[in-house]
Amino acid sequence: MLKKRKPEIVVISDVHLGTFGAHAAELCEYLESIQPKKLILNGDFIDIWQFRKSYFPKSHLEVIKKIIDLNSQGTEVVYITGNHDEFLRKFSDTQIGKLQITDKLVLNLDGKEAWFFHGDVFDAGIQNAKWIAKLGGWGYDLLILVNRLLNHILLKMGKKKYSLSKKIKNSVKNAGKFIASFEKTVSDLAIEQGYKYVICGHIHQPKIIRKTTKKGTCLYLNSGDWVENLSALEYENEKWNLTYFKNLKPLPKHLVAAVTILKRD
Repeated sequence: MLKKRKPEIVVISDVHLGTFGAHAAELCEYLESIQPKKLILNGDFIDIWQFRKSYFPKSHLEVIKKIIDLNSQGTEVVYITGNHDEFLRKFSDTQIGKLQITDKLVLNLDGKEAWFFHGDVFDAGIQNAKWIAKLGGWGYDLLILVNRLLNHILLKMGKKKYSLSKKIKNSVKNAGKFIASFEKTVSDLAIEQGYKYVICGHIHQPKIIRKTTKKGTCLYLNSGDWVENLSALEYENEKWNLTYFKNLKPLPKHLVAAVTILKRD
């Protein structure tokens, strides 16, 4: 039997199930390796903006099944809503057993308050021009398909894969100083409110960094995404760590076949 790691808290965000960019099979493999006390899905887990009945493969359904399995085995699951799954905000503060839907969460972690939320409320582009953001989402999904074709050709030529979407997204957001502005806004507010940890997603940039102002200090954490970075945050023994799928130990041989099937579906 596979021995699972048992961190106290696991945070994943921006999975975007229901889109071509979601790495569902890899996420299934990650979920298979853990048994946390609390699993926090920090927004954009299911991409309702771009949801289409014609595309929700078996591997995407398997992610949901594995989370339900974890929940039935005692893991508390908290679903924090994001902008791509904002439809669920009408059900905010709903709790069924060990499953909770909310817009934000505050936890006391070993005497320090932690503030969890997705982060779209601090994105002026989302708040002021939502239709443009949605249109951009569709274009991003198309770009993923083009990128897959490009990488197929590159691999045939014996060359390394290349991420068009990551290159474009990073250049645009860095040019506008979007990421730095987002981190500063979030951290400044967290410090003013007295939180020692602020944990979000939304910008698809995994990071753990200490932020300090004249009013105090806090640890800013971003769980990244499961489209480009395949990353998660884990809290254990009073310490936060970023975990990347690429650094996980391989699955035992008897599980490799099942994951391979999921990747084909």
